[in-house]
Amino acid sequence: MLRNEVGAGEQIDYNALNKGAQGDVCMFRTLFLMLLLVPAVELYVLIQVGGVIGALPTILLTIFTAIVGAALMRSQGLMTLQQLQVQIAQGVRPALTLAEGGLIIVGGMLLLVPGFLTDGLGLALLMPPLRRWLAAKLVSRSVAQGAGQTTVIIEGEVISRESTAPPALPASDQDPADKPPERR
Repeated sequence: MLRNEVGAGEQIDYNALNKGAQGDVCMFRTLFLMLLLVPAVELYVLIQVGGVIGALPTILLTIFTAIVGAALMRSQGLMTLQQLQVQIAQGVRPALTLAEGGLIIVGGMLLLVPGFLTDGLGLALLMPPLRRWLAAKLVSRSVAQGAGQTTVIIEGEVISRESTAPPALPASDQDPADKPPERR
């Protein structure tokens, strides 16, 4: 395993850093495919539904789901915000509530995107039982991933930049080679 000493027993695991970079590439590919496939599938479903119920009802249904989604996101978001404030006031760690808030935002955004598949997923994320279950999974996964990490503390000192001249070293600390030549 390739490691480098940082100081005071801390080490950098370069293999783990490389795996993180590979995960970023994989995430980028997945996101890219989603941005290509989701609109294509949504368009197909909209065309199929429009063929069955007609174009105008399909458009009205899409607008209706966006309005309902915005209202649901607002009400669920306000309830979660109140819960977050209570937990902070009581000194409780609000990790689960923050994860639920993030899922509410994602669900609301999915409802605002035109299409029936994203609307279904958005409505599912706004349902409290499913949202709480997903939030618990996300929190437990992030806690498990963070369990093996260590914090590296680098001590230092702040130097004021108000003066342009560097501070003078005591005569005993100066290197004779660094002294300017004497003028005669």
